[in-house]
Amino acid sequence: MLRRAEIELKTTGEVDAMREAGRVVARCLDAVREAAAPGTSLKELDDVAHDVMRAAGAVPAFLDYHPHFAPSPFPGVICASVNDAVVHAIPGPYRLAEGDLLSVDCGAFLDGWCGDAAFSAVVGAEPDPDDLALIATTERALHAGIAAARPGGRLGDIGAAVSGVAREHGYGMLADHGGHGIGRAMHEAPHVPNEGRGGRGMRLRAGLVIAIEPMLHAGGGDDYVHDADGWTLRTADGSRAAHAEHTVAITDAGPRVLTLL
Repeated sequence: MLRRAEIELKTTGEVDAMREAGRVVARCLDAVREAAAPGTSLKELDDVAHDVMRAAGAVPAFLDYHPHFAPSPFPGVICASVNDAVVHAIPGPYRLAEGDLLSVDCGAFLDGWCGDAAFSAVVGAEPDPDDLALIATTERALHAGIAAARPGGRLGDIGAAVSGVAREHGYGMLADHGGHGIGRAMHEAPHVPNEGRGGRGMRLRAGLVIAIEPMLHAGGGDDYVHDADGWTLRTADGSRAAHAEHTVAITDAGPRVLTLL
């Protein structure tokens, strides 16, 4: 991870370039959401996202990514996490079933700049109201964090906004995980915690671009376990989880979301 002194502030033109990468990610996620139906495999969803990237001339950010903690490079274009899987699940042969809670994370490079976003949705025509409430709260937590991403604020303001929504509704959050800076690399400084104290931490400045990503657990706990694949993180209590993410530029006019359609 970069040292704090090496945080890169982007120019307006660079933010515009990141917006184009963000559009590709948004189109990938939109296509995956449309294709996610009972009987569809996670690998088929991965292929859908890859096709969108190829058509746009973009490069997958996740494919072959190999951080120090992982035993092997990531083999997919998207992370496709189902039910108690919170994040980082490999898109394999599993076929979606009616009522599955699916979380999809996607990153792409376009012209050297990265976008990163995620959504959660329930598969099929009869979603469980508890799942819908979990997803809605995760999205509210994301938007609360985005609203706090303003020049002159503090990094802790974002974490306080995210956790304030999650904890108020009794949900847990994935321990030791949060968002991150983003730009020429998928993961840049600073780390963006999903829990914090308002008014504390690094001062936010125009030109900083970050990914904000709440990951909520229905069971109320924060603990997680690793799958044998070395990538997938699951809730320790087996409860369902939801994930929402956007790439956000801090500007003098306020937060600018770069990964919307």
